[in-house]
Amino acid sequence: MIEVHNLKKHFKAVKAVDDISFVAEDGKITGLLGPNGAGKSTTLKMLYTVLEPDSGKALIDGFDSHKESMTVQSSIGVLTHNAGIYERLTARENICYFGELHGLTGEHLNNRINELVDVLDMEKFIDRRCKGFSQGQKTKVALARALVHKPKNVLLDEPTNGLDVMATRGLREVILRLKEAGHCVLLSSHIMQEVAFLCDEIVIIANGKVVANGSPDDIRNLSNEDNLEDAFVKAIGSEEGLG
Repeated sequence: MIEVHNLKKHFKAVKAVDDISFVAEDGKITGLLGPNGAGKSTTLKMLYTVLEPDSGKALIDGFDSHKESMTVQSSIGVLTHNAGIYERLTARENICYFGELHGLTGEHLNNRINELVDVLDMEKFIDRRCKGFSQGQKTKVALARALVHKPKNVLLDEPTNGLDVMATRGLREVILRLKEAGHCVLLSSHIMQEVAFLCDEIVIIANGKVVANGSPDDIRNLSNEDNLEDAFVKAIGSEEGLG
């Protein structure tokens, strides 16, 4: 479970995250939705210990992401926006390296990599060097690295960005499997169709603040709109938010 309490992060005069609070539960996909520059990526970076909050706190399974960062890192898997992979290594070597960083070795690590190769349909390129990979292949490698240690909490920052239709469909299936297995999935996106298809709960952020929070039906009802996209536009256009 991920809990965010009154989180703030300012960059000089810019209030990137301004008193944000929400909860993402186990066994659910929670969408972090907002226009570009809303504060989604900054929020995620504080959750996965890269940025220190100015105030407030983020808890991952009860552990403070800043004060107990090493413990938190062992229980999260992160797919960052435009995640880089080591192009001189094969896909398998990339995943193996991250597995070893998390303390996995030997047969246990090899078996886990083989599981991910099967789940992510990576057989055709798992032992190829990553230089020249398509965006979809790179994303699969990056996702396998994030999942190699079986983290309970998975944070995905615009995971389908740059993917073609088939790669997007495949990745969505993987995300749904994570939910079915009881993981807490926090998904950042600005693609409305993706959020509507995947998410059980939605947190809409605009100008660093939460302007709406609830299930897709809750968001539509609060906005008096039948369409989620129209509800989103109304939410981000209102200084008061919905509700």
